[in-house]
Amino acid sequence: MKAIVITQPGEPEVLQVTERETPQPKPNEVLIEVKAAGVNRPDVAQRKGNYPPPKDASQDIPGLEVAGIVAATGANVT
Repeated sequence: MKAIVITQPGEPEVLQVTERETPQPKPNEVLIEVKAAGVNRPDVAQRKGNYPPPKDASQDIPGLEVAGIVAATGANVT
């Protein structure tokens, strides 16, 4: 999968497009094939190193707002 990652705190130049292995959803998760993503103020603050991501979120991939198609579900998802 493609991911935009924060390589270090800073301006937009610290963002890089990378290839990552597609994750498998955990029992209570879904995997979303992202069609659109939003960038909001906390994402910018995270990129600058001024706002920690949620503890259960990726530490180097910003963004929590997406729209897309459910591609896979964890074992406990109905």
